[in-house]
Amino acid sequence: MTATETPAGQLQGFDDVVRQYRPRIFRFMLASTYDRDAAESLTQDCFVRAYRNREGFRGEATLQTWLMQIAVNLVRDWARNRRLQFWRRLQAAPQPDVVREWMPSPDPTPEARAMVREQVAAVWEAAQSLSERQRTVFLLRFVEEMDLLEIAAATGMKEGTVKVHLFRALEAVRERMGKSK
Repeated sequence: MTATETPAGQLQGFDDVVRQYRPRIFRFMLASTYDRDAAESLTQDCFVRAYRNREGFRGEATLQTWLMQIAVNLVRDWARNRRLQFWRRLQAAPQPDVVREWMPSPDPTPEARAMVREQVAAVWEAAQSLSERQRTVFLLRFVEEMDLLEIAAATGMKEGTVKVHLFRALEAVRERMGKSK
């Protein structure tokens, strides 16, 4: 087995790894923090940690799952350290800047744009009320489109626990969305 065939060898072209996975990691960080600067810093930290620990990558999970696990842990640490500041900023911002980036088409009618903005803002508002674990599972599933096993690997939860948190998150979001109509 050559160095490039080993799991750690997969990380030798680290520039390619960053190019491929940075958008996904950044989206998760931004959706988790609601703060572009923090998301940029955390994304950079994620790849720095991955690079420093590349020899520890055993290939038991996919590279994406391994990076997402690092990202989840960084967000968890960031939230713990900045919880009060995070909630103050979040409450002050009626709608995150990322709403504009999630528009389905650059040419929708003004009415369609307004409707999408309202819907996305309502989902973000509903997601704010979720517990940390529910919000993380919700974001990984619907923003990053990860499957349940990938989420379990990234968060360190069992698949059944992920299902429970996702179910409860969906119920809470649906309830909040129903009340906002």
